[in-house]
Amino acid sequence: MIVWINGAFGAGKTSTARELTDLLPNCTLYDPELTGAGLAQLLPQKRLAEVSDFQDLPIWRRLVVDTAAALLAEVGGVLAVPMTLLRQEYRDEIFGGLAARRIPVRHVLLATDETILRKRIAGRSAHGDDHEANEANRRWCDEHVEPYLAALSWLTGDAHVIDNTRLTARQTAVSLAAAVQTGAAGVCEIVQTPDPTAETVAAGVLLFDEHDRVLLVDPTYKPGWEFPGGVVERGEAPARAGMREVAEEIGIELDRVPGLLVVDWEPARPPGYGGLRLLFDGGLLSAGDAGRLLLPGPELRGWRFVAEEEAAELLPPARYTRLRWALRARERGVVLNLEDGVPVG
Repeated sequence: MIVWINGAFGAGKTSTARELTDLLPNCTLYDPELTGAGLAQLLPQKRLAEVSDFQDLPIWRRLVVDTAAALLAEVGGVLAVPMTLLRQEYRDEIFGGLAARRIPVRHVLLATDETILRKRIAGRSAHGDDHEANEANRRWCDEHVEPYLAALSWLTGDAHVIDNTRLTARQTAVSLAAAVQTGAAGVCEIVQTPDPTAETVAAGVLLFDEHDRVLLVDPTYKPGWEFPGGVVERGEAPARAGMREVAEEIGIELDRVPGLLVVDWEPARPPGYGGLRLLFDGGLLSAGDAGRLLLPGPELRGWRFVAEEEAAELLPPARYTRLRWALRARERGVVLNLEDGVPVG
């Protein structure tokens, strides 16, 4: 199990996590900042210069999941993870990766009164020998107060909130331990999709509105937008799998079997195994049907109809390439065979 301690920079997350290791049986501290510091030594400076925060590096988010899973496999018990996550898509990606490994996450928010928080941050530069580093840390924390306040709308609805304004780190940890042990801090509800262990066949379904825009959905468990669809189960017909996934993901029952547009062979790119990716034409989704569209909260956070140009901004490159060829196939009334996004034959 992971206890993820979220909150503003300067809210006392790490101090609370250290105290928590004494209060929960077999509890180990894992600070993802160490992973960020390691990447600073491993990645080329050119790549590091492209981001202002190591959280913006996809490799950091992947390594946090992998490291946490490896630590739990090694020591078992509970991991206390003090890390500010203010971007919901990053929280979704990391928690989704952990859920895929069947690792339950209890998400806790340390909520500190803004005035007290700013006082704590201001005091950071006055302590310690390295005044320059302390001042840089103080500026970082101070600059991120406003983003933290802006994120509270989703944080407070997602996490178990502990007001630590007037609590010491020990008192906060005692309250947190009690919330975990009593179940008050419940397991974060996010999709639990096992990682593939071999090549897979996946079926996506393209649905269109009256303006010929295509429907995309925003998964909680991976970056980038996607088409409704998913992995074809053993013994399942791919087109039927697409219909099943549409019904499960957005609550729409298709009244006909969709026609095939694209078959794309995706090579293995570690850690992925690749496989066949199929796109089907689900036809027109009327305004009335779209109005009844339902999203499973733990799996999808949003949907929208988009033109091809907007899809290029939302979809990861490989998915956009697949969509582009599917739209051309639909225009021509043909089925296209692709290898890694390139037509063959």
